[in-house]
Amino acid sequence: MIEEIKEGYVKVDREHGIATIEFFHPQSNSLPGKILDALAKEIHSEGLNETTTVIVLKSAGEKIFCAGASFSELASIQTEAEGLAFFSGFAKVINAMRSCGKIIIARIQGKCIGGGVGIAAAADYAIACEGAEVKLSELAVGIGPFVVGPAVERKIGLSAFSQLTIDASMYRPADWARRKGLFAELHADSESMDDSITRLSTTLSQSNPAALKELKKIFWHGTEHWDSLLKERAAISGKLILSEHSKQFIAAFKKK
Repeated sequence: MIEEIKEGYVKVDREHGIATIEFFHPQSNSLPGKILDALAKEIHSEGLNETTTVIVLKSAGEKIFCAGASFSELASIQTEAEGLAFFSGFAKVINAMRSCGKIIIARIQGKCIGGGVGIAAAADYAIACEGAEVKLSELAVGIGPFVVGPAVERKIGLSAFSQLTIDASMYRPADWARRKGLFAELHADSESMDDSITRLSTTLSQSNPAALKELKKIFWHGTEHWDSLLKERAAISGKLILSEHSKQFIAAFKKK
């Protein structure tokens, strides 16, 4: 199945109990609202699919896994309600990954920026290759990583999350992300990364689905309140994106 979206897509391929969900956007795999909605929908759907045992989440291309929020859509936000609606898209994706009863393996082939870091953190097991640098750029935009913050902090701890948040203009290398626990594995090249993903997803596809579901509950214990928490965080971003600081930054960025 392919969820067609103008200037991008979300598609799902299924084989031997493995559902591979792939997203793409020509602007560095950035995430407009329609792609966020489609991602959340497909993750939720595969969580309910009895023939799916494990999910592999990936993006197309080579150098960038995900550039985070679409600047075109950020620039079009005119009201707090519109801001809440847009940032709630990230909340829906993270909550879909959290509540999905299937283990999610993320394939991180390149840079993760903003919301991309959140998606990597919300995966149960992220496998990356060299060049997969990470950056939480939200503060530079005039907001903050409010929606993805709980997922990132849960994975790498408050100290490392604070470092990424405060120094919003600097990329941390992939090995930093591996040492902090964001990436479970780091490989020298994409071929080695894909071999590992194939190995692990195949092994998991042959595992007891009931056992995997129970493990997933344990992994995410204590996050049951995130449905409301992430919506509250989306409202904060939705308000701040209307600030003069944010408007000036987005305008300058779009001129580049």
